[in-house]
Amino acid sequence: MEKENLLQRLQKRWQLKDLRQVTVVLIVFALTGTTAMFLKKPIFAFLGIDSSVAWWIRTLVWCATILPAYNVLLLIYGFIFGQFTFFWNFEKKFFGRLIGKKPN
Repeated sequence: MEKENLLQRLQKRWQLKDLRQVTVVLIVFALTGTTAMFLKKPIFAFLGIDSSVAWWIRTLVWCATILPAYNVLLLIYGFIFGQFTFFWNFEKKFFGRLIGKKPN
């Protein structure tokens, strides 16, 4: 029996149609993470947050700004690449786990 590769395991786990869709989803994750990384610097500069600010304050500001931006970007890129439904369901699961809701 042939062992599944990573993309095949992701296809099964995410219940995607084919390996092309898995590739598109991975591209969306990569673009979203890269964009969020580039947004952090100007957002923190605008808010006056630098390395002299206590780490816990930087963490709170990151959670309040970059984390929501990441989630919105995920939906935007998902829409652009034709995977909005996948990412909308992904976000619902994410926020369900965040608030402690049991998945269906």
